[in-house]
Amino acid sequence: MLADHFPQFRDGFLVTLGLVAVSFAIAVVVGTLIAALRVQPIRALRWIGTVYVEFFRNIPLLVLLFIAFAGLRRAGVNIGPFAAGTGSLGLYTAAYVAEAIRSGVFAVGQGQIEASLSMGFTYPQTLRKIVLPQAIRTVIPPLGNLTIAMIKNSAIIGVALGLAQDLLKEARIINSNTFQTNEVFFWAAVGYLIMTVSATLTVRRLEQRLVIRR
Repeated sequence: MLADHFPQFRDGFLVTLGLVAVSFAIAVVVGTLIAALRVQPIRALRWIGTVYVEFFRNIPLLVLLFIAFAGLRRAGVNIGPFAAGTGSLGLYTAAYVAEAIRSGVFAVGQGQIEASLSMGFTYPQTLRKIVLPQAIRTVIPPLGNLTIAMIKNSAIIGVALGLAQDLLKEARIINSNTFQTNEVFFWAAVGYLIMTVSATLTVRRLEQRLVIRR
């Protein structure tokens, strides 16, 4: 009975949830920094941000996973599958986060930026105190979509790196023991659905709260 394997499904669900949470934190932090570089008036800084975005957006996640895990291990870096998976997924998604934030920055009126600079604020201070707080309102929906994509992409990590105890890996183990393929992967799909629907509802609630605050 699949009910007997509920603890395995639960543990796999929690591992996948933790993987996505860590990856999302990396993506937001790195993506914000890259977005700041992309809108800097200094050409060299914009170039660095552009190279990062183009590199990670144009390389498949699966290739990045193999580079981060197998490549680093061959280079003598002892990295585990969880660290390789979260790092790869976080840095990969950060490129898309950066573009979403950059679009939000451009949505802020140029007059506000010029007024801030004329008052003596530096450009980084203007971004941090004036532009980004307004831009974040417009980037909540795309960030929500990226979170959903990360949840689904996390399944690739389990397959590519053999991540122990993630949801898909546990489903595969249970399937090999029970041979109830349809039922096992149906409940695995339900687990992913719970995460994606929860992310969608959270984004909607954030959007509503931001509208009320306006």
